[in-house]
Amino acid sequence: MKPDRLNAFTDGVIAIVITIMVLEMRVPEGTTLAALRPVLPIFAAYALSFIYVGIYWNNHHHMMQSAKRVDGRVLWSNLFLLFWISLFPFVIRWVDERGITSFPVAAFGVVLFMAAIAYFVLERALIAAEGEDSAIARAVGSSLKEWLSLVCYASGVGAAFVLSPYISVALYVAVAIMWLIPDRRFERRLQH
Repeated sequence: MKPDRLNAFTDGVIAIVITIMVLEMRVPEGTTLAALRPVLPIFAAYALSFIYVGIYWNNHHHMMQSAKRVDGRVLWSNLFLLFWISLFPFVIRWVDERGITSFPVAAFGVVLFMAAIAYFVLERALIAAEGEDSAIARAVGSSLKEWLSLVCYASGVGAAFVLSPYISVALYVAVAIMWLIPDRRFERRLQH
């Protein structure tokens, strides 16, 4: 099967996730600048989640440009990734309702951790579908950023309980900054 339908489905799900995330934001109680202060934490959680959704969509798009075919493993792996991405609105709502506290911030870290695992599983499924000598296999190469991301997410989950949820948020922001530049490995392979 060609990857076109998988891409279209993924685009649709991601559009829905972004829509749900913005709908989770509350309208300020007043009409002054001071009325914005209570909604700043949810806005910050929304902005960070939006950036993460954008990072996943960008990298998914670049990776799928290299894909020639998909099979059942790829379809299920993609659904596994979309499942974790679809939980972003839930965790930002929890942060909104309970503030930047241990459990909601740790839950956000778990969702980020599992989304990263799911993306890795999707990479492996695509390589299995296309072979070890495929463009995707050659493009993936080093996984240093992926491993560093997983370590930061896991550390963020632990820090939410042991140190401070704000340290966790700082770790999650640091990983987002690290991934803001789309995954160029696939673009380089497509140019050659």
